[in-house]
Amino acid sequence: MVGISGSAGVPLLLGGGPTVKLTIYSRQHCHLCDDMRVALNKLRVEFDFEVEVRDIDTDPELREKFNVLVPVLEAEGTELCHYSLDPTVVRKYLSEQA
Repeated sequence: MVGISGSAGVPLLLGGGPTVKLTIYSRQHCHLCDDMRVALNKLRVEFDFEVEVRDIDTDPELREKFNVLVPVLEAEGTELCHYSLDPTVVRKYLSEQA
């Protein structure tokens, strides 16, 4: 995305719409969670997205929901994958958001 100044010095952003936000539900000392973050970061050369990492062990509701599924990758409340990154599913989702 390229930023330039418009009238009155207000920045204008060119290219792409809002950045896609993905959420990884994770926990500490989880090698699968680390693997998913690394694999997801490799997709940054193709797509513009933000990643929020949520530690399920800090929230009892998240722990109950995701305990045995971590890591879980969600976008807008929809699960894209769990245990490991499914690059085909994530690429398809990110392509549809572009």
